[in-house]
Amino acid sequence: MASQSRPGIGTDGFRFTIEEIAGGLGDIGTIFPIVLGVALVSDVNISHIFLFMAAWYIIAGLYYRLPIPIEPMKAIGAIVIAEGITGDVIAAAGITVGIIFFLLGVVGGMERIRRWIPQSVIRGVQAGLALLLLRTSLGYIIDDLSFALLSIAIILAFFIAAQRTRVPDIAALVVIAIGLSAGILTQGFPPLRLIPLPHLIVPTAADFLAGSWDLALPQIPLTLANAILATSLLTIDLFGKEVKPDRLSRTIGLMNLVSTPLGGFPMCHGAGGMAAQYRFGARTGGANIAAGLFILAFALLFAPPEVLTLIPIGIFGGLLVFVAIELGKHSIKTDSYIVTAVIAILTLAVGLTVAFIAGMALAYALQRWHQGTGGSPED
Repeated sequence: MASQSRPGIGTDGFRFTIEEIAGGLGDIGTIFPIVLGVALVSDVNISHIFLFMAAWYIIAGLYYRLPIPIEPMKAIGAIVIAEGITGDVIAAAGITVGIIFFLLGVVGGMERIRRWIPQSVIRGVQAGLALLLLRTSLGYIIDDLSFALLSIAIILAFFIAAQRTRVPDIAALVVIAIGLSAGILTQGFPPLRLIPLPHLIVPTAADFLAGSWDLALPQIPLTLANAILATSLLTIDLFGKEVKPDRLSRTIGLMNLVSTPLGGFPMCHGAGGMAAQYRFGARTGGANIAAGLFILAFALLFAPPEVLTLIPIGIFGGLLVFVAIELGKHSIKTDSYIVTAVIAILTLAVGLTVAFIAGMALAYALQRWHQGTGGSPED
């Protein structure tokens, strides 16, 4: 656990200490690889992705007064990177998920859905995501061992120092600064370009069909379980107060309905991002505002994708290791280790959608079996 934040500028809902700023950047290691990959294979403008992400980071910080992360939708991102899907289809998928989650949030659908999904399934999603992050980090570490080991050493040093002294845990800031500095020294400063104005994208019926089937459908279980239910549960674990699932659903719906028709990428919240921000010091909405301003700088000043290639991938690997540990730590707070473990393993083997469905079936089967035998649901 990161050190407790000391008083800074602002109120309890908005502090701007060095820990808050460092925590706000704690999720950068998961955001940038997805955004860069999408920008390299698709016709989506990377500066627009950053622009809308920055805006919603700031809006979420002001609205929730907590470090509620804004992330690219991982399932959609992975499919886009693998298949090189066009911006019109991506926009259609974003509009589709936006409508679904906004309406569910408005009618109180998440509260009803939460009663149908056992806690062990949500914890399994957290565990599966932690394993995915570890696997991703391993690839970055192997490809860039020197910078990975350096970043891990720095993070460990700050962690130990923060536990024993009043030194703030600003490891995320330090390793990102080192990575950017190293990239500029070896590759030179990237060119500066003005961000082009966003334009309205009007998907066709074929775009909506492809976007709904190829992108939205695989994303919905992940958003439901991780971005909404697991994030809501994690706010209790980390901050002692709950952000209701329907509120998270409404903001996810709004950000996609507003942003994706103008060239933004489908976005959501996420338990992994929240764990990352908390791990590196975020405690208030000030962390979100700091992150939003940082990402806005990339949108306005570093629109070309070259800027992201400045950061050695070993830096991302080091950050992801500790993000995975923070998220996995909370997944053990489950009422069924069998269900949670099965989901985690299946997530690695066949993907989150299948793992989620199998975990739900197993959880209800175990529940019926325990009811029939009069046993305890604890495994």
